[in-house]
Amino acid sequence: MQKPIIYSGMQATGNLHIGNWLGAARNWAKLSSDYNCLFCVVDLHSLTVRQDPKVLRQSARNVLAWYIALGLDPAKNILYFQSHVAAHAELAWILNCYSYMGELGRMTQFKEKSAKSEENINAGLFTYPVLQAADILLYRTNLVPVGDDQRQHLELTRDVAQRFNQVYGDIFTVPEAYIPPVGARIMALQNPEKKMSKSDDNQANCIFLSDEPGVIIKKFKRAVTDSDNQIRHAPDKPGISNLLTIYSCVTGRTMDEGVGDFSQSGYGDFKVKVGEAVLEALIPYRAEFERLITDTAYLDGVIADGADKAQAMATSTLIKVKEAVGLPICIKEGVSYERS
Repeated sequence: MQKPIIYSGMQATGNLHIGNWLGAARNWAKLSSDYNCLFCVVDLHSLTVRQDPKVLRQSARNVLAWYIALGLDPAKNILYFQSHVAAHAELAWILNCYSYMGELGRMTQFKEKSAKSEENINAGLFTYPVLQAADILLYRTNLVPVGDDQRQHLELTRDVAQRFNQVYGDIFTVPEAYIPPVGARIMALQNPEKKMSKSDDNQANCIFLSDEPGVIIKKFKRAVTDSDNQIRHAPDKPGISNLLTIYSCVTGRTMDEGVGDFSQSGYGDFKVKVGEAVLEALIPYRAEFERLITDTAYLDGVIADGADKAQAMATSTLIKVKEAVGLPICIKEGVSYERS
């Protein structure tokens, strides 16, 4: 019996942070035994913001190396760059013709990002969710690991897939969300009401995987708490709850056990110990990243192999889509598919 397909990815820009690790990659690494997994470095999405070409190329490579360092085995998962599979952009154009301006205009992330960069509200920023839908639908994805902030985009993907299928038959698999029970949403240290983000203007909000140990401890020391000095997990204590979530994720302790560990601690001691727990957990991953990023031949091989595997899967779907809508099909040697 064929395993269900899981698809996810991270943008190529910036450094990965502990939210990417604890909320996404850590859970991804556990999935390959039960699912066929594709994990993409979504470099095309990064172009909605102006990029330094050299920095973007190196950053994309760093993200792929972090994927492997954090436990994604290239022999068990397909790891690749989005821009290496042209079918992503081609399908996105077709799906643009089945997406509506009104539903794209309602996307919360578009509203937030356009408000922050009024000088560059480009069409790519507006149609970003359609490219994201193409990313997912190309691979007949069954499950998409997403945080709460991505639910809206996944719902759009489902709507577009169902709309297309109603016209042309059973072309796309309609994906479901996979949301891990713990650590799905790591919040900003200085503003625990919003999600930790590598694009945050305030770098103190983020613990980057590449941060020096002293920087990590300093950021945790400065993390927002509250005034009553009680360490408990509760809706009225978002800062403390976020730190307890991080502690639980990196130590494997339950939330109740974490609260018990700090029953005699003040806030200062609590924040330092959470930082130390994060540092301890990161040691093997950081060492593996440093090894991988200098092994050029190995990374080049992973990149090429991942592109070939992803291309084969994507081409099969794209041909079926083109055939469904009436576009002429160019059959190239080595491409096989079932005609509808």
